[in-house]
Order: sequence, then C-alpha cells, then structure tokens
Amino acid sequence: MGIYTHSWGTALPTCRNPPRDCDLPCPNLPTMTRTTLITGGTGGLGSAVTAHLLAAGWRVVVPWLVKEELDRVPEHPNLHLIEADLSDEAQLEAAVDLAADPDAPLFGVVNLVGGFVSGQRVHEAPVEVLDSQIDLNLRTTYAVTQAALPHLIRGGGGSVVCISAATTNNPFTGAAAYIASKAAVASLVQSLAVEYRPDRIRVNALLPGVIDTPGNRAAMPDADTTHWSKPEDIAKVISFLLSDESSAITRGLIPVTSLG
Repeated sequence: MGIYTHSWGTALPTCRNPPRDCDLPCPNLPTMTRTTLITGGTGGLGSAVTAHLLAAGWRVVVPWLVKEELDRVPEHPNLHLIEADLSDEAQLEAAVDLAADPDAPLFGVVNLVGGFVSGQRVHEAPVEVLDSQIDLNLRTTYAVTQAALPHLIRGGGGSVVCISAATTNNPFTGAAAYIASKAAVASLVQSLAVEYRPDRIRVNALLPGVIDTPGNRAAMPDADTTHWSKPEDIAKVISFLLSDESSAITRGLIPVTSLG
C-alpha cells in the first residue's frame, strides 16, 4: 500500500464542533481547509469530480487501485492519493485516517465506486451477478460511509454524496441486478439522512442516466450520447451538495440527467 501526500493551504470557513442549534457557516470563526474523501476518484466520473473539488479549494483524498488511472487526475498540492482496496478493512481504515487530518477536518464523503452489468434477464443470470452488484454498488458505499461517520460526528457534521441511478425510477430489461443494487443505495441514503440528522450530517444521492465517460463510449460506440450525463456537470452538483450553500438539502434523490 502506498501513500502519496502533498502540502496544502487554501482555507474555507468551517466549524468543528458547532452547537446543535447553530446554522453553518460561522463567519466569525477561524478558517481552515476542509477535506473530502472521494472513492472512485480516478475513474471516468471521479477524475472530473476530483479536479473540480481541488479547484474549489478542498483538500482531497483519493484511494486508488488501478495505477494507469492516476494519469487522469491532476497534480495538485491539495491532492492526497493512497493505494487502497476498499474491500479490505485495514486498507479502508488507512484511507479514512489519511482523510481525517486534524488541521483539515473530514467534512465530505463522495461515494463514486460502482459497477454496471446488463444483458441477461433474471432467469438467465446466475445469482452471483446480483451478489457482485450488491457488493460493488451497495457494500462499498456502506462500508466507506460507516468508516467515515465517526470522524464526521466528531467534527460537528458533514455531507455524504452517493450515486444511485435514474433507472431505479425508469428500469429497462436485462439489468435487474444493477437496478436493485442502485435502488438499495437510494434506500441507504434516506436511512442515513434520518439517522444522522441530529449529528448535522447531510446525506444525498444523485440519480444520473448514462454517464459520458470513455468507458461507456467504448462499450456503446453506436449510442446516441446527446442525453448522457456529463461528468463535469455532475461534479458541479456534488460540489454544491458538499458546500454550506446546500445546508437545507438532505435525504435527496436528485436526478442529474442531461438536457442535451
């Protein structure tokens, strides 16, 4: 396991232990950098989110597994990369510990790790397809959020953003395992939002359509990409949901489908 760290400096308003009845932001308090943990931060969507949040002044921690994907993220003094298999409890803990810097408290968790499979109806697909989709799309989100929550609670609050799918409301044939796993993510988000509201932790999910990534273009070379969700647009929504400007939003299941 390798860790790549850099110095950082941009400051944003934050309050580490606000009273339960206060409203962030708190302009009279000292400023400090906030940290966001982004899983899948070197992927087709994740690299756009990583770049956008770095530009917005966040300290960003990105666990990675595929070395070739590191070229997708920019070199930046606020970017901290750690090689970690998030299915391994010890490696997940190391990634979260890196994100929980006392001088730049962990405030945001962006769960982008996921996978997609389709092509078989339920009676044609082995149950292991469902197992793998639940493991990749739901369990990873659950485990990462679970590991980060104690730090968010100690810091006085935070924002968690997860990825569900527009197909949970508009399913198509041949993807029941994928759709079921993404529907489970949506239910998890709503449960977390209720459970951790007293701790000032907001939890929301985005529901994109097909995301316009190199991988999806390669997999569907003849598709009409006009209405595909753009990674840069999704990154802007995630940035907003992490910010104090979205303090009134929690338990949201938010469509992010392109108008074309």
